[in-house]
Amino acid sequence: MSPKMIELARAAHPVLRFAVGPMSALAAGDGELGGILAFYSTHHLPPAELPQVYGEFYRALAPGGHFLLVTRVGEEEHQRRSYGYGDGDPAPFDSYRLPADRIAGLLERAGFAITAQTLQAPEGGAKRPVVSFLARKPTTAEAP
Repeated sequence: MSPKMIELARAAHPVLRFAVGPMSALAAGDGELGGILAFYSTHHLPPAELPQVYGEFYRALAPGGHFLLVTRVGEEEHQRRSYGYGDGDPAPFDSYRLPADRIAGLLERAGFAITAQTLQAPEGGAKRPVVSFLARKPTTAEAP
């Protein structure tokens, strides 16, 4: 939802398509995307919205396509911050940190097959561990 980031991406990669919009309503058709990367982004959503967002990712991903999710984890924690990244301008945001097993369950309920999961301990001043999930949308032949 950052127009400036999209502007920078378009300038750096003019042949690719970029769009501003919510994760809950991707500007992509059913099965149109070969891959999805959610890099430190979904933890800004209230946990109640995650099933819809993961379902939307599943809808837009092609059968056999991959989804990489990287996010901080915790024990049902919620933080409200009043500062942003970079230049120090005020930019309030929320962070919700869930246990890794709860996130895994949400991904599986959305239909994803988790193919790899890593948990990285906090380092370099970070206060929370980071989990990475590599998930895949099964092909039609693999679907139950």
